[in-house]
Amino acid sequence: MSDTPNTPSSSRRQVLKVGATALAAGSLSAMVMGATAAQAATAATPKKGRNDMTSFTTSDGTEIFYKDWGTGQPIVFHHGWPLSADDWDAQMLFFVSKGYRVIAHDRRGHGRSTQTSVGNDMDTYAADVAALVAHLKLKDAVHIGHSTGGGEVARYVAQHGAGRVAKAVLIGAVPPIMVKSAKNPGGLPIDVFDGFRSALAANRAQFYKEVPVPFYGYNREGATVSEGIKENWWRQGMMGGAKAHYDCIKAFSETDFTEDLKKISVPVLVLHGDDDQIVPIADSAELSIKLLKNGTLKVYKGYPHGMCTIHPEVINEDLLAFIKA
Repeated sequence: MSDTPNTPSSSRRQVLKVGATALAAGSLSAMVMGATAAQAATAATPKKGRNDMTSFTTSDGTEIFYKDWGTGQPIVFHHGWPLSADDWDAQMLFFVSKGYRVIAHDRRGHGRSTQTSVGNDMDTYAADVAALVAHLKLKDAVHIGHSTGGGEVARYVAQHGAGRVAKAVLIGAVPPIMVKSAKNPGGLPIDVFDGFRSALAANRAQFYKEVPVPFYGYNREGATVSEGIKENWWRQGMMGGAKAHYDCIKAFSETDFTEDLKKISVPVLVLHGDDDQIVPIADSAELSIKLLKNGTLKVYKGYPHGMCTIHPEVINEDLLAFIKA
């Protein structure tokens, strides 16, 4: 671990390579409909989903699956794209054993939640979290988000979290904004995300076989590759809806979280690997920490985007120390 980030110059090229894997530049233009935050969930009705899984239904009829284990101070985990609550297994098992109540949901359109065609935007994601928190009557909660989930945490805490949030953690998170623009010259070109969309439309199953390689740093010399971890990433991705995943690319790449970060007053821990090939550190964590009122940045030398899965023994202890402090 290091306090001095050192992002390899190949990171951005690796992302470009992953985004361009489609053999045919397919288009979902006929499918894409304008998602609107006006349909955001503000109320919830508890019910049991298929296979007797715990879920609730939002005000727009979306069924949100969630796990809720243990008792004690609640920790809410927010997963990345295109995964599910299962991506937090290593953290949930660790923290429930330490006496915490652990909660993780499948974002709308992901995992076991409804495969939504609308509402696949950051405002609606945050409103869904607010509905979940109200449904479970959570207070003094710690919200931990990875990648896209980090953006969801920033938007939720800033806009809905007053009086309910104790602390927040952003891990390999997308804020402040990923896409390159005049205001964000260090961002990734829109072509990268267009490549993601084309690859997803052309052959989502194959695309989801390829993304885990740079995601977990398995393309680095000396990396120990776990086929189980790669297959579990693919399994989670293919559980979700293609339309929701397609829309979410815009949500995680083009949403500007600058004002959200400025508004957050609770303590925020920002964790990032300096070899993150998916969300390069220079245009994410290193900028976010400058916008937070009460933030702490910790950089992990050589760690990839999926470091919570690859190095849980390190990440879990650092999260525990922050929560207990």
